[in-house]
Amino acid sequence: MKYILLFLIASLFAACSGKQQPKTIYIVRHAEKQLTGNDPELSVAGNVRAKKLAQILADKEITHVFSTDYKRTRLTAAPTASEAGVEIEIYDPKNHDELVGKLRTMEGNVLVIGHSNTVGQVVNYFVGDGENYENLEDWEYDYIYEVSLEEGGMSSVNRKTYKDY
Repeated sequence: MKYILLFLIASLFAACSGKQQPKTIYIVRHAEKQLTGNDPELSVAGNVRAKKLAQILADKEITHVFSTDYKRTRLTAAPTASEAGVEIEIYDPKNHDELVGKLRTMEGNVLVIGHSNTVGQVVNYFVGDGENYENLEDWEYDYIYEVSLEEGGMSSVNRKTYKDY
């Protein structure tokens, strides 16, 4: 009887793992950066934008914050992670499949900080039959992509700007 119960629990766990969990994922480009160096920090305007992002997401119950391993992305993520009381989780911007797999199955709302040439690519995993998003221009920092995931596997994307909040 004990083995049957263990088998049933294991089967239930296996059936539930890997399924998309309902949540909202906020995907943004890092804030404005300084114009010098290979791994620049945020500019004054970038620091203001990072703090504004934390204010926008303060009541969104963020449970995970993902960033690439660059100063500008970590510094953009830091105020939100601090506000939410979570650690910044580093992801590889060249491995979107792994990131998206985690995003679909983890519980809770998530913030992902990327780059002008990666944000659209990550967002496009969730548009379904909708129109794909292009890479951002060098001067574009103002977009927040809200990805809504439903338990049945459906997803939708709503592109907003910081002014919309």
